[in-house]
Amino acid sequence: MDIASQPISHDVLMDLYAQPGERSIDDVRRRIARALAQAEVPARRAAWEARFLAVQQAGFIPAGRIAAHAGTGLRATLINCFVQPLADSISHAEGPWPSIYTALAETAETLRLGGGVGLDFSPIRPIGAQVASTQLQAAGPLAFMRLFDASCQALDSSTPRRSALMAVLRWDHPDVESFVSAKAGGGLEHFNLSVAVGDAFMHAIEAGSEIELVHAAEPGPAQQAAGAARRADGRWTYRRLGARSLWDQIVRSAHGHGEPGLLFLDRINADNNLAYCETITATNPCGEQPLPPYGACCLGSIDLTRLVTQPFEPAAGFDFARLHAIVPVAVRMLDNVLEISAWPLPQQQAQAQAKRRIGLGYTGLGDALAMLGLHYDSEAARAMATRITRVLRDTAYAASTALARERGAFPLFDAQGLLREGSCASRLPPALRQRILACGLRNSHLLSIAPAGSVSLAFADNASSGIEPAYAWHYLRDRRCHRGPGVTAYDVEDHAWRLFHRLKGDQAPLPAAFVHALELSARAHLEMVAAVAPYIDGAISKTVNAPESCPLGEFASLYRQAWLLGLKGITAFRPNRVFGAVLHARAAQATPAPARRRGAN
Repeated sequence: MDIASQPISHDVLMDLYAQPGERSIDDVRRRIARALAQAEVPARRAAWEARFLAVQQAGFIPAGRIAAHAGTGLRATLINCFVQPLADSISHAEGPWPSIYTALAETAETLRLGGGVGLDFSPIRPIGAQVASTQLQAAGPLAFMRLFDASCQALDSSTPRRSALMAVLRWDHPDVESFVSAKAGGGLEHFNLSVAVGDAFMHAIEAGSEIELVHAAEPGPAQQAAGAARRADGRWTYRRLGARSLWDQIVRSAHGHGEPGLLFLDRINADNNLAYCETITATNPCGEQPLPPYGACCLGSIDLTRLVTQPFEPAAGFDFARLHAIVPVAVRMLDNVLEISAWPLPQQQAQAQAKRRIGLGYTGLGDALAMLGLHYDSEAARAMATRITRVLRDTAYAASTALARERGAFPLFDAQGLLREGSCASRLPPALRQRILACGLRNSHLLSIAPAGSVSLAFADNASSGIEPAYAWHYLRDRRCHRGPGVTAYDVEDHAWRLFHRLKGDQAPLPAAFVHALELSARAHLEMVAAVAPYIDGAISKTVNAPESCPLGEFASLYRQAWLLGLKGITAFRPNRVFGAVLHARAAQATPAPARRRGAN
């Protein structure tokens, strides 16, 4: 059932996505459909344009960059996600990777055209290391992170969206302790922080053993005098540190102010379909896409609330036939994005064309479960989420094999490498694996579950974002308009809550299936991710919410459980006085504000 748009949904649509002359969601959808149909052969463009419009009307929501930029004639990217490489040198490239200042310029260009950027700062030599060319000592990665942050701040005044960066540092980098606490005193406001850890670190925590903090750069004289020594492999051990000591610092920092998150590198790379031709060390800022250097991913989400039949009734069901019909057209649209998008850098375009990553996911899971009468923290809800995600995966991979027959496989396609044991593709049903062997695959990766916050507001009547449960059923939100001055306070209502009262009346009590984020245990958040993660070849953006009263030990167990459950990463959030809030629950429903960042899982 369609219900009238609430003011914030209309204003977000007009502010972020509509172009001059566009007055409705369908106006925006028509522009997107027309733009993406330009990648089709001329004789079939009109037919595909009609199908692209129809599938959006049925519930497919292209990501924000596509909605804002497709068909506008602007030189703006349609891609949300990028990872930028950088070398240890200030002035010259090292191998294929740019110098720090070249990387800064490339990052600024990517941000200017609308993309968010993740960076692995691990190659940068530690503070105090020798710089042979100047006989000086290195400033360390945090000093250069501040340059990137300042550049991002400068760009904010000239772009319609707040620029977003992700900084990653390896667990064995000599400056990791400073990195962990880098945001405790303020600053680096445009960065999310994640420590990239390996299984060796997690095992060292369990064993209570020490880890070596190492780097290829030679330590300075003071560091060598303090015991830094060269290893047999040519790298330098700067010092040793108890694994539990570093773990405690990570957990205390995350418990106190929400950062850093963790990226489980071994899991990310073992699961990667392209492990035979790339190594991943970083993700995009919201964490739903682990990407190689210069990697990019175009995103889109299916609004699951549109596929629930007879909502809130005993006979409520999920229309899997409609999901089967939407997915192939959505995959084709995202594949077309790679053809028509402007690219900030030629290296990004080359990566995208060689691998053709896309990230189809869904939004509105929490609301859809409530509409089906399923409590988010129940085996039945997790089973339904698993089934939906498995069907999404299988249908998307089948669509990509069909596209490969029509258009050719992605250039770096290697069937045996892609289907090797342990990869996400190796878990496909046997018939699909055989089809990939016979026909190839158009896209190396097909699936991501993104936060989808603004597009859910604009295109889905504020359905719960991504995989999340609803934040609250009704709340106040302060929002600054990008096309005008001032801040507006909105009375915001959740889509499922609005629909329930439209169908049942304003006085009808909410069923037990209505549960919002902080009514759930933190473990419940993790278990939902674990239920669907095996079917996602990218990653899942998810905030693991913990109550303000959550003790440190329990909070630490969340990080450990994420690793034991085989997730690709975690960020957990415990409300506290450090964060300002743009969301304020009504007095009758006093729910703290959600995290400002989202974690990779």
